[in-house]
Formats: sequence, structure tokens, C-alpha cells
Amino acid sequence: MKQNKSDELKARTKEFAFRCYEVGNALWKQPINRDFAKQLIRSSSSIAANYRAACLAQSKAAFAAKISIVLEEADESLFWLEFILELKLLDRALQPLITEADELVRIFKSSRITARKNQK
Repeated sequence: MKQNKSDELKARTKEFAFRCYEVGNALWKQPINRDFAKQLIRSSSSIAANYRAACLAQSKAAFAAKISIVLEEADESLFWLEFILELKLLDRALQPLITEADELVRIFKSSRITARKNQK
């Protein structure tokens, strides 16, 4: 069965959260990095959870509000990934995950613009 775009994005955001969890789990081994791990895990999992909620929104205004939250969390996740990379806290290559975070930010920024236009 073919997935629609919202189902594809639900799967994509969930996969992103799983991948960020793996990064956070790797960071957890050093106690000094645990706050960064928590922040990344929270923000990335919030993207997936809030996008699912947006898909169930009961109004255009509710959808726009939830998408705004998703965008904020995606941008925060991007920040934490860049921060972790710049501090060289992990040996693993984070660039593919940073690229995905950047793409999600762009998608949700565009979605928010469209959602706001549709409210008028």
C-alpha cells in the first residue's frame, strides 16, 4: 500500500528521533555530555510526536500552531547536532543526521508558511 505524504513524514520524523536517540545514547557514556544527550533526545522525539499531533489537528489554526512547535523542535535538534559536532564529542560522522535535520527544518518552515496562508 502506498503511503501518503503525511505518513511518509511521520515515518521520517520517527526515524530521525531513533537516530538521534542513538547519538544521545553514545553521548551518555560520558557524564559531562548527558545534558546534551537529553536535550537532543527530547527535541528530536518532540518533532515526531508533535507532527503526529498536527496531523490530527481539528482546525487550521491548531495545525499551524503544532507545525510551529515542530519547526522549533527541528531547529533545536539541528542546533544540538551542530553543537555536538563542533565540540567533537563523538567519533561518528554526524553530517548525514545534520543534513536530515536541516531538511526537516526546511520542510516544516515551508509547511508553517502554507498553514498560515491557509488560515486567512
